[in-house]
Amino acid sequence: MRAIVLNQVEKVENLILAEVAVPVIKTNEVLVKVKAISINPVDVKARAYEGVKNWIFGEEYPVILGWDIAGVVTQVGSEETKFKIGDEVFGMVNFFGVGNGYAEYVAAPVTHLSLLPQGITHVEGAAIAMVGSTAYQALVDVAKVKQGDKVLVHAASGGVGHIAVQIAKAKGAYVIGTSSAKNKAFVMSLGANEHIDYVNERLVDKVEAVDVVIDTIQGDTLLESIKVVRQGGMIVTLPSPEISEEALALAKEREVSIVFMMVESKEETIEGLAQFMLEGGVKVHISQEFSFEDMAKAHLAVETNRVVGKVVVTL
Repeated sequence: MRAIVLNQVEKVENLILAEVAVPVIKTNEVLVKVKAISINPVDVKARAYEGVKNWIFGEEYPVILGWDIAGVVTQVGSEETKFKIGDEVFGMVNFFGVGNGYAEYVAAPVTHLSLLPQGITHVEGAAIAMVGSTAYQALVDVAKVKQGDKVLVHAASGGVGHIAVQIAKAKGAYVIGTSSAKNKAFVMSLGANEHIDYVNERLVDKVEAVDVVIDTIQGDTLLESIKVVRQGGMIVTLPSPEISEEALALAKEREVSIVFMMVESKEETIEGLAQFMLEGGVKVHISQEFSFEDMAKAHLAVETNRVVGKVVVTL
């Protein structure tokens, strides 16, 4: 089968199209013929930086990047009954770990996949898997957002952000989204109640008494967010577990919780996400699509950090 392998980090030219063996599935896995793959910032960082690549994959080469897939089941492990051959599925495979997603066939634990909801394409299924799982776990599992909560979502036009806005709205929250001014209309179209232009407007001038913040940026954004959260409120921060002493001290002073969360592959998450999609409350936005042969171009697009929604590669 064809796969995109990485023999060394840094340049996108190191993503090489190669022939590799079709994976042999375990008894608790299915083999998926991949139709679409989505590219996330973690893909780009693992390709570009030795430290990130080694953290996830270890020091050996070559590796196959990728976690978000959608496709068709072609084999079913002997112990499994959840899926049958021909089922259309999507999911985030083996994160945190080795997903081997940049390939024509992927061996995936059945608990990391869900059936594609009716009316949802392979492209949409792949696109939403990691960002949707992240938003779902941050809002539903960690923050436990409920009807009437005031939720602030940073980078609300980005991958995680645009799904977080929709999930928070589906849970009955009042949602405020930040982005650049040019993406205001997009953020509002997602259902946000308010928009803040992070370039020209200050959080402290625009909002107060927030119950939950979804922080996708950290740095000064995290510091400013602490100032607008109510006493006893929560910030779920996603980029890194390393939070500055200044932020921790300010949060303690204001009695605000800061919780770092890293997404992980879970059956209840991907099934919950599928239900949101089926009910029509959550829809992923596709910014660009690339062919499998143009994986390098897809990485360059994500690397700009200016993507509205998601970048997807199709096979």
